[in-house]
Amino acid sequence: MKRREFIKKAAVGTAAAVAAPAVIAAPKKIRWRMPTSWPKAFDTIYGGAVTVAERVKAMSGGNFEIIPYAGGELVGGLEVFDAVSQGTFPIGHTASYYYVGKNPAFGFDTAIPFGLNFRQQNAWLYNGGGIEQMRKVFSDFNIINLPAGNTGCQMGGWFRNEVNTPDDLKGLKMRIPGLGGKVMSRLARFRHRF
Repeated sequence: MKRREFIKKAAVGTAAAVAAPAVIAAPKKIRWRMPTSWPKAFDTIYGGAVTVAERVKAMSGGNFEIIPYAGGELVGGLEVFDAVSQGTFPIGHTASYYYVGKNPAFGFDTAIPFGLNFRQQNAWLYNGGGIEQMRKVFSDFNIINLPAGNTGCQMGGWFRNEVNTPDDLKGLKMRIPGLGGKVMSRLARFRHRF
């Protein structure tokens, strides 16, 4: 090959390589299934899980997709914590007060009757070291917690008659989880469910 021909071909090849767009590998798409503790009919709480999933997908340009499932579709609503802790699922959406039997501190990560309102809860979590404190508790269960909603104080229920004294609880049936449930169960005046 003559020197001029070689230089000419080398110049054309170099120009083509420089001018060609860089080939970039497409980012790997990630898809996670997320069990929740909520039926789809609970549009506020289940809807919160859907909103989290939609925001993650939008922020990742569609490369990270989280698919929420209603309680009972993948695991029972109260089995979400264990499923994530054991590595069955990479993510879950639940309320920590369901798991105060595992550690009473979980009650502080969610709603406590007569406790903080939603603004106070957010202030404690984000400005008072609450996330860091709860992260220590969750680490014992192989979970990294991220707040994904705030329902405010735990409600005890809506009743036909006023409840002002422990005697007013006789015969009532109600559902109240977490530390509130423990307090009410000590009263032993009614059937409770966690």
